Amino acid sequence: MSDFSDLVAKAIQPSMTREEREAVYSVVRQAVLRLQEREALPPEDPRVTLQRHLVEETIRDIEGDVARFQSLRKLEEAFAAQNADAKAAQGRKR
Repeated sequence: MSDFSDLVAKAIQPSMTREEREAVYSVVRQAVLRLQEREALPPEDPRVTLQRHLVEETIRDIEGDVARFQSLRKLEEAFAAQNADAKAAQGRKR
């Protein structure tokens, strides 16, 4: 599943909107359904449930990574603004 996670993660960019990411996830879900249909697994087969669970778990993990990336970016921007304000205040004191 690691290769699958890597593939999905490469299709997602943190700069994408939530709607754009959902469109990618929708394609992933459809692809998994088509693969399951090709395998001709009956809907009650536990492997079907496991595969769907793993897809949703992967999506959740990627969304967590995106949220962390965005949070860190915002913190860095705030820190840079704080440093710029501090430098400007020091310049006024002189």
